[in-house]
Amino acid sequence: MSVDLTVVVPAYNEERRLGPTLDAISAHLRADPGRWDSWELIVVDDGSTDGTADAVRAAAAREPRIQLVEAGAEGNRGKGHALRRGVAASHGRMVLVTDADLATPIEELDRLDKELSDGDGRLSATIGSRAHPDSAIDVHQRRIREWLGRMGNRLIRAVAVPGIRDTQCGFKLFDGDKARTAFADARLDGWGIDVEILQFFRRQGWPVAEVPVRWAHQEGSKVRPADYGKVLLELVRLKTRPTESVRRRVRPVDLAVAGLFLLASVILYKGLWADLDHRYLADSGQDQNQWEWFFAVTADNIAHLRNPLFTTAQNFPDGVNLMANTVMLGLSVPLTPVTLTLGPTVTWALVLTVGLAATAVAWYWLIAKRLVSSRWAAAVGAALCAFAPPMISHATAHPNFAVLFMIPVIVDRALRLCERDARVVRDGALIGLFATYQIFLGEEPLLLAAMGMLLFALSYALANREVARAAWRPLLKGVGVAAAVCLPLVAYPLYWQFFGPQSYHSVLHGDRAGNSPLAFLEFSGRALLGDEARADPLAMNRTEQNAFYGWPLVGLTFAIVISLWRLALVKALTFTALAAGLLSLGPTFRIPYTDMILTGPWRALAHQPLFESVIESRVAMICAPALGILVALAADRLNALPDGVPRLHRTLAATALALALVPIVPTPMPTRDRPDVPAFIAEGMWKSYVAEGESMVPVPLPDPGNAEALHWQSATAPHFPVAHGYFNGPWGPDRIGIYGASPRHTSNLLRDIRYGGRIPTIGPNWQAQARADLTYWRAGVVVLAPQDNEAALYRTVSKLLGRPGERVGGAWIWDVGSTG
Repeated sequence: MSVDLTVVVPAYNEERRLGPTLDAISAHLRADPGRWDSWELIVVDDGSTDGTADAVRAAAAREPRIQLVEAGAEGNRGKGHALRRGVAASHGRMVLVTDADLATPIEELDRLDKELSDGDGRLSATIGSRAHPDSAIDVHQRRIREWLGRMGNRLIRAVAVPGIRDTQCGFKLFDGDKARTAFADARLDGWGIDVEILQFFRRQGWPVAEVPVRWAHQEGSKVRPADYGKVLLELVRLKTRPTESVRRRVRPVDLAVAGLFLLASVILYKGLWADLDHRYLADSGQDQNQWEWFFAVTADNIAHLRNPLFTTAQNFPDGVNLMANTVMLGLSVPLTPVTLTLGPTVTWALVLTVGLAATAVAWYWLIAKRLVSSRWAAAVGAALCAFAPPMISHATAHPNFAVLFMIPVIVDRALRLCERDARVVRDGALIGLFATYQIFLGEEPLLLAAMGMLLFALSYALANREVARAAWRPLLKGVGVAAAVCLPLVAYPLYWQFFGPQSYHSVLHGDRAGNSPLAFLEFSGRALLGDEARADPLAMNRTEQNAFYGWPLVGLTFAIVISLWRLALVKALTFTALAAGLLSLGPTFRIPYTDMILTGPWRALAHQPLFESVIESRVAMICAPALGILVALAADRLNALPDGVPRLHRTLAATALALALVPIVPTPMPTRDRPDVPAFIAEGMWKSYVAEGESMVPVPLPDPGNAEALHWQSATAPHFPVAHGYFNGPWGPDRIGIYGASPRHTSNLLRDIRYGGRIPTIGPNWQAQARADLTYWRAGVVVLAPQDNEAALYRTVSKLLGRPGERVGGAWIWDVGSTG
């Protein structure tokens, strides 16, 4: 809806003079169609007890561009509340607020408009000023009343808005986008809102000009000299009682939303919680085993005062660089008591369930605080940010990509740096501390968040150069302070990660690491209308369905962008989402249904430090908060539609929103039975076979395709080392990162036979190789647990070792260490 001008008139018991006022405003705007081609006039009835609403309806019958917004059951709340509602319902490129008595004639709009237009985008608002030397007072108030008003105004100027001569004139013309932002931020219900808005413009660095106007005192005016005192009182309360702020106060609806997010998360993982000892997330591959092992080994290191950045519990004797793996020390360390007392599976389930809900709450807090006035609109947007298909895909196996509650906090503090009254050192230091903690939750998500914030900042700067000019210096200074705080705190862990034992330089991901363009339009396998058969071919695996937003949401987003394109925020979010989506296609991508291969912009980043280890399809996760915020903005506008909008239009808009979101609602995570830990492990029988400095060698050796041996460790505490494993480590002389240990001949042989490979002729060469590999692993015992192809594996190991195995504790074992 494109509108040149919105006029907002707050009204309380204005039945007598509202009709002539509305007729005068309408006549003036109709008289100059070349200037005011499209306009709307919004009257907010602030709980009137007379026929104010009827007067507006009568005027609307004569001029359909007049709309009525009624306070309803809220009753009379004050001018500030009425203006907030009226501006929130506006669509104008410019917004004029004027009092119902037209003490400043509507013709003075032309002066304000000329000043604003001649500013070439420099000005953000022009306000009528009775105190300007060139103003004309046609009808004065009584002398004592005028003197008291002048003294009150001077006091307000000195205390709250220095430089503005007339803060309380009710005739002000604003840039529409800035007005909606400022009034959404306002908290005062009374006369003090005029000052609060001017203060907001000053903080944002948005220039305001005073324009001389004609003014005439109107009999029956509701403004009294004592109201200047009320303004000061309101401003004092706003400063001294920040806990009364609507944004900062926890309302019942906030608790309800948080409870709903937690309930949704519990429902997602209900199959896991139903039987923590025997259920396993079916789509997680071997990642649940790996993550439980991460939690268990971190707790064991902490309990025994060992280095939490390294372990030899797997990949013995070389060990694992834990800092170079996603161990989430920011949660695994503080949750050590839970892991030691209740087990790592409980920690795993808690981190996923509570972490996902906490992420949704954090996005809700940010959106409600900075972007929308409707709490439920914020909840809808936050739900999409946290429960979007890519997030749910990672929530099956990668808590470091699903538990992102620190990202909205970092974003909020970065936005705080852009405000005029930002405390650069304090805010920058907080960003540094928050980033430090996020590094210990997940480095790659922080890198992606930084990419998203950079894309947003650049695009917002292009869309609103005025704000960019005011914000870039404090923002850069704050980022510098953040780096100065963060880098010393993470210097040693990062040194260990990149240069310590078992460090590596990059990770090989294969040829399917980029998204297909079709993936953005398809539903994920875990979506309500998803189809695994259609989704699986478009992703690396079910934990990496990093797009899959679905065509209805893409279509809705397109409609939202068109309708709200005038907002700089919408332009920046749109560019951010499009750029992230394009980057996620990888270095090259194929145009669907053709053989045409194009080069993608990711090619420029693919081999750069840090980016070389990123799975490029994950960049599409940046789209989730961008889409969530766009949906929140649309829902907020829908909630603020004036009462004059036909019910059918409201219903259609709400239906479109629902139809776009319902298909991607996530379904509960499927689970499967997990194999029991062999009694040989569970009952500690292994202790007779593994001496100090020796390892256990499972058959086949654990790797990314079969890491059940890690579950043996985590379920019983990692007291025995295991050869090989599932982790990120170096391979070859160039120390390229791979998943799992560097393969050896014996490990490859046993893996191939486990998955149906032919048993080769086992002669002296194979036996010598097995002895060499067992020596390298410092093996104490070889263990074959019940599994597929168990018989073939048994025959192979028996031939390799030259003797049959022994059945102990439900497993075949071969004692090959010093105890044997």
